[in-house]
Amino acid sequence: MQEFLIYLKLGYQHITDLNGFDHILFIIALCAISSVKQWKSVLILITAFTLGHSITLALSTTGLVNVNSEFIELLIPITILITCVVNFFHKFKKSIYTEPKNKQFIRYVIASLFGLIHGLGFSNYLRSLLGAENSIFKPLLAFNIGLELGQIIIVIAVLLVNFLMITMLDLRRKTWNLILSGIVFGMTLMMIINAG
Repeated sequence: MQEFLIYLKLGYQHITDLNGFDHILFIIALCAISSVKQWKSVLILITAFTLGHSITLALSTTGLVNVNSEFIELLIPITILITCVVNFFHKFKKSIYTEPKNKQFIRYVIASLFGLIHGLGFSNYLRSLLGAENSIFKPLLAFNIGLELGQIIIVIAVLLVNFLMITMLDLRRKTWNLILSGIVFGMTLMMIINAG
């Protein structure tokens, strides 16, 4: 149980660490178009992302998949940029519940695919931790649960900020989405420029 808690804490700290804020930016971009009332669909979206990166974390830490880490470090910000660009063109309806189910499903699939890429970004860190472990199942499970808990905290924070900006400051949802997605886009672009 002690080992499980250690890896749970490591997963939580890894996703909330401001030094590796690319994953935080991705979660912010995923939540930029959502309101507090859409919390269930946002949690499904984040869980789809977690499932994606859980798969590649498992494959990578067991050595079944090996991808150039520099290539992945470039792909991760590209996933953030793509999410922001999609946000720029999001059409807000008067009712937040009118988004068609097929459109939601497409968002879940894309989040899962991008999760596969982000999982490869986590894998080098996790592989170095798991080097001495006999079995990686429990540590991997604990690490992923920790990541998910950290992501949920970030989602709650973003949705609360969205609520404050839209409800308290009376900004239109479209305007706030453009501002927030624009900030994330700019920060991500700077990451790519500075890395090159």
